[in-house]
Amino acid sequence: MVLCAVRQQLLSSSSGCAAWTRLLQRQSRGCVYSSIHGFNQEEIKEKLQAFPGGSIDLLKQESGVAVLTINNPSRMNAFSGSMMVDLEERVSQLESWTDGKGLIVQGAAGTFCSGSDLNAVRAISNPQDGMKMCMFMQNTLTRLLRLPLISVALVEGRALGGGAELLTACDFRLVAPGCVIQFVHKHMGLVPGWGGAARLVHIVGSCQALKLLSGALKVEPELGLQIGLADGLLEAPQVEEGAGSLQQQAENWLSRFTKGPAPVIRAVKKVVLSGRELPLSEALRTEKDVFGTVWGGPANLQALASRSKHK
Repeated sequence: MVLCAVRQQLLSSSSGCAAWTRLLQRQSRGCVYSSIHGFNQEEIKEKLQAFPGGSIDLLKQESGVAVLTINNPSRMNAFSGSMMVDLEERVSQLESWTDGKGLIVQGAAGTFCSGSDLNAVRAISNPQDGMKMCMFMQNTLTRLLRLPLISVALVEGRALGGGAELLTACDFRLVAPGCVIQFVHKHMGLVPGWGGAARLVHIVGSCQALKLLSGALKVEPELGLQIGLADGLLEAPQVEEGAGSLQQQAENWLSRFTKGPAPVIRAVKKVVLSGRELPLSEALRTEKDVFGTVWGGPANLQALASRSKHK
């Protein structure tokens, strides 16, 4: 079984990106677990598909910004088993989207995500299947975070448990008025299993992470901004659609980071990713190789011709 095959093929084919390819190879082709860890992705996907409900919807826009929507309103957008599989497939589609620059992750119908659907959780409550589900979601959310797209979670309503873990797999988080982020795992007799604890420490530091997890604290917008879990506060929309909608506000906020040619934006994300995940010497070599893919390229030559350095 080959995990993340599309991503590997695309990145391997780009001359000058040898170090970036080595990074993915070093990390099980972009994933955390593979067959060498006793992980069979197709086996767990088959089990998860037995618990249907909801969907993960993906809209790719001409602007280069995609919108990923967690869509299961009757369950407060909780993840059913089939939605976990959907998410992995949508991430695969984004990995192969060479024109992409940005990604907005949101929930449908006014709330972000309430974690796992308890019906599916009860059905796979034995430790072996629980561990497989954990490995599957860690792989998927790690790949989401490693996308060469600048991603932002649009947090409206509730982000609970696995929903809180999901938003840590984005580069940024924008919060709507009245939203609540809460790592409720302790109340369920659990700890985060989708990689949320490790990512949370990177975002807010170990001290704040310990408070949020051990206290199952409710993080409202003001606290989120204070501790660095949120990167911006959106305004209450005056209309459901159009310029004042939360999605449009998120797109406007993200546009300052995705403005420009896709190869340059994607290169920026790659060098930041290598700096975060690799030892310094390897990160420097990766940065050099990624630099080589844009030096002398169309965007670089156009910028030199227009003398845009100080604009």
